[in-house]
Amino acid sequence: MDWSQSQIPPMRLEARFGDRVVPAFCDRPMSLWAMVAEACARNAEGEALIAGHVRLNWRQAVEQAARIAAGFRKLGLQRGDRVAILLGNRIEFPLLLFAAAHEGLVTVLLSTRQQKPEIAYVLADCGARILIHEAALADRLPDARDIPDVIHRIAIDDDPARSHFAAFADSPPAPAPVEVGEEDTAMILYTSGTTGKPKGAMLAHCNIVHSSMVFVSCLQLTSADRSIAAVPLGHVTGVVANITTMVRCGGALIIMPEFKAADYLKLAARERVTYTVMVPAMYNLCLLQPDFESYDLSSWRIGGFGGAPMPVATIERLKATIPGLKLANCYGATETTSPSTIMPGELTASHIDSVGLPCPGACIVAMGADGREQPPGEIGELWIRSASVIKGYWNNPKATAESFTAGFWHSGDLGSVDAEGFVRVFDRQKDMINRGGLKIYSAEVESVLAGHPAVIESAIVAKSCPVLGERVHAVVVARGPVSGEALRAWCAERLSDYKVPETMTITADPLPRNANGKVLKRQLRELLGS
Repeated sequence: MDWSQSQIPPMRLEARFGDRVVPAFCDRPMSLWAMVAEACARNAEGEALIAGHVRLNWRQAVEQAARIAAGFRKLGLQRGDRVAILLGNRIEFPLLLFAAAHEGLVTVLLSTRQQKPEIAYVLADCGARILIHEAALADRLPDARDIPDVIHRIAIDDDPARSHFAAFADSPPAPAPVEVGEEDTAMILYTSGTTGKPKGAMLAHCNIVHSSMVFVSCLQLTSADRSIAAVPLGHVTGVVANITTMVRCGGALIIMPEFKAADYLKLAARERVTYTVMVPAMYNLCLLQPDFESYDLSSWRIGGFGGAPMPVATIERLKATIPGLKLANCYGATETTSPSTIMPGELTASHIDSVGLPCPGACIVAMGADGREQPPGEIGELWIRSASVIKGYWNNPKATAESFTAGFWHSGDLGSVDAEGFVRVFDRQKDMINRGGLKIYSAEVESVLAGHPAVIESAIVAKSCPVLGERVHAVVVARGPVSGEALRAWCAERLSDYKVPETMTITADPLPRNANGKVLKRQLRELLGS
């Protein structure tokens, strides 16, 4: 099975990053700024960015970005210099991305959850020349001696007395954009990293353009589409699935400062939202609102999700209350510039255990430990090659050599590809549980638990055992009272006995997540061990 060629623009093989040959869209913008300029040319008076009471059309967004670009020039920044952005979800975020692209600068996206040592490491590693930050986070900023390359700091705040941004962006618009190459780095996003220091994934202009075109063509987005950015904009999902995808289609991006289910529903109904990408837990939290069915969400037609399986009960209730909504599983990573697979919305319910089909031009194989492709349906590490796969890690040739082979990125995910091309993801290699030689994939157990009406979400982790090596432990976020015995009985009816969690932690608190929205299983294991 494959994407309908009628909806996918023509592609051809192209050389990329020296030693790769990948399918790429024939007709495409040559840079992120070129994509922004095209959006303005096609839909100048159409809404582009909405945040609170501020509403900009594409003409105004481009003009403001050009003013910010002039501010960068006044500071003496030159093509290739790194601009670090430590901001929450606010309208300045996309405007800064656009302005940096205009000047050929590289944006380095930081998370507002990061603490001083983490921020210091990233700023020093990338050699950022300027840091643009939330004024409220000033106490987390590293000392100047720890980040000698940073020569400018600009605070942003809603209170003009605490913000330097207005003066910085108050220049006549910069003239012609700086010329960049398609393979030049546009952004650096540091991966969360479970061991050692985080790695700076280099997203080139061609990666971002390709991924944005994949979203637009596969989901059939147009300038009439309106997206809510409810996930952090500093994560690859926020910046690509939301910001640059809406740039590509020339639609409107509505920016939420942070996700709260009640606020999301009010905003989605008021703004007539058509498209969004969130994690399954966010959909569940919306459904838990007592007045959920009172909102008119009839315009909402595409609900992208990723990071975890979508419970069948969630799919069924969304279908019953919003019949026009198609749910599309989107599997990807920072290193793949967001999407590697997308599930066609009409197939989600019938392929609930799959993350979808490879995106146009993507090649995904399940690779065995012996370096040979596994037969259809057999489990191996998923290796991914496409025009969206990054060229490597900033200032880290060793990590690049370890993670890439002939253009394939080694995902670290254990999964399979069946004869029809549907991709399944079972676990991270490091998260697989080995119970006395029997392999247990947490995704399978989590999917079963998700079907229980009392479960909001769960995480399966290994509990150390001197006899079997590891046993299965479940951390369950529940709505209302439910016993571990009841949940184990539910699992026992649906799973092999060795896969049933032997111990459980039941809580009302949400699972810990990193800035990318992924559950921190290492933290859960540490808590379990203590």
